[in-house]
Amino acid sequence: MACDRFHDNVLSHNMEFLQWDCVAVANWIESLGFPQYKACFTENHISGRKLIFVNCSNLPKLGIVDFKDMQVISACVRELLGITEAPWSRSIADPPRDATALFLERKSRTGERADGLTYQQFLSEKHV
Repeated sequence: MACDRFHDNVLSHNMEFLQWDCVAVANWIESLGFPQYKACFTENHISGRKLIFVNCSNLPKLGIVDFKDMQVISACVRELLGITEAPWSRSIADPPRDATALFLERKSRTGERADGLTYQQFLSEKHV
């Protein structure tokens, strides 16, 4: 799968994608083999921080309706982010989510506090 090369970034918590603008995200989508969807990401202003919200449920809202493409893109986004499931499909009966997914939700916000938050800071706040 095209997204396998990003797995090392996730393991090392290298979250450079959080700094990506919508053009960088669109270029990443193209590198996955989907050049036809570049405009979908740029026109909808999907930055690296907004990738946390990209899943099969909302890809049609961006203009991506081919189900197989949606599955691959969603899987690659989850792999890039280092999360195994979409948080919005969870039941309250499910076990707690991993720290990476929770951190990315905090980083998806804008503002000084989210900008300055590091993964290590988040982990120390979480366990206080």
